[in-house]
Amino acid sequence: MAKSSAKPLPSLSVRIDLDTEGRIGPGKIQLLENIRACGSISAAGRAMDMSYKRAWDLVDEINRICRHAAVERQTGGKNGGGAVLTPFGTSLVARYRKIERAATSAVRKELLALRGDIARPRKTAGR
Repeated sequence: MAKSSAKPLPSLSVRIDLDTEGRIGPGKIQLLENIRACGSISAAGRAMDMSYKRAWDLVDEINRICRHAAVERQTGGKNGGGAVLTPFGTSLVARYRKIERAATSAVRKELLALRGDIARPRKTAGR
C-alpha cells in the first residue's frame, strides 16, 4: 500500500487571556481532561510529565483566575483521595474545546493555504 504524501494540516493553538494575569490554554485544559480521566491530580500531572506540585499549582491558578473551582479534591476511601472536575470545570473544558473547534474551522482555508505554501519548493534568487 502506498504511503500518503499529503502533509498534515498545520494546527492552531488557542490561548484565552481572561485578564492581564490569567490565561487558559491547551496545557491547562489538557490537565483538566487528564484529571477527569485519571481521577487524580498527581496521575494527571504524571501523564503530562509534570510534578504533583506543578499540576496542583496549575489547578490552583485555574481556580483563582476563573473565580470558580474547576477541580475538587476528594478525601478518604480505601485507596486514598482523588480529584474530580466540578460542573464548572466540565463546562470550562467543553467551552474551550468548542471555541478551539470554531477557531480552527474559521481559519481552515488559511491553514490549507499555509500548508501549500510550505510544501512548495522555495525559489532561489536569480532564477
